[in-house]
Amino acid sequence: SNPRLDAVQGGLNVVLQQNVTLCCHPGSGPAPVRFTLLRHRQLVSSVNSSHLTPVLFNLTISSASHLGTYKCKAEYNNSSPGKYSNSLNFTLLEPISKPVLRSPASQAKKGQNVTLSCLSENGSLPITYVFFKGNKSISPRQTMQQREAAVISLSVNSSADSGVYKCKANNSFPNSVKYSNDFNFTLAEERSHSQPLIISLGLILLLLVIGFALAIPFFIIPSCKASE
Repeated sequence: SNPRLDAVQGGLNVVLQQNVTLCCHPGSGPAPVRFTLLRHRQLVSSVNSSHLTPVLFNLTISSASHLGTYKCKAEYNNSSPGKYSNSLNFTLLEPISKPVLRSPASQAKKGQNVTLSCLSENGSLPITYVFFKGNKSISPRQTMQQREAAVISLSVNSSADSGVYKCKANNSFPNSVKYSNDFNFTLAEERSHSQPLIISLGLILLLLVIGFALAIPFFIIPSCKASE
């Protein structure tokens, strides 16, 4: 039967300069005489063996070129061309960049709904986001499988809902937690319903005073002269 290839150290999610170990298990049948590890069908390493025991291949993932499809090939004493194992593919983990917290508006009125979005533009997926107000979490974890922002909606009901907001992002890269910039909402002052009425009455009074002042030369003074 065909050999089987497993990752026995380091796993398939790797970072640069990580050491990994692949194990090629021989299939059932006659003892093979040669095991070969291939990457994209190119020779990586080979080991001679006359036993039905697993063979280990030690690798260092030092660049992106070391990613790709790995297989092992078992060759036997007979004239057959050998048999190939299953494929293994490494995924390179990259640290995330500092997430950016945004909102369409920085000022809100009481009763208004506002949105916050958080996005880390670099780093391997998936990325998990959490939103905070001060040091208190205000959202469940949102895990994004694609390069898109996590979004929450807030209802601004009082001045207590304004203040400092931020978000946290992390992925599978070791020690990858990063926090965003701070974002501050300010509460817009609501005008009193009586203010427009007061302004209107003031304008009317001002117009009356101006009209009276303009009427003096034309009506009041001639009337006084006529009565002398």
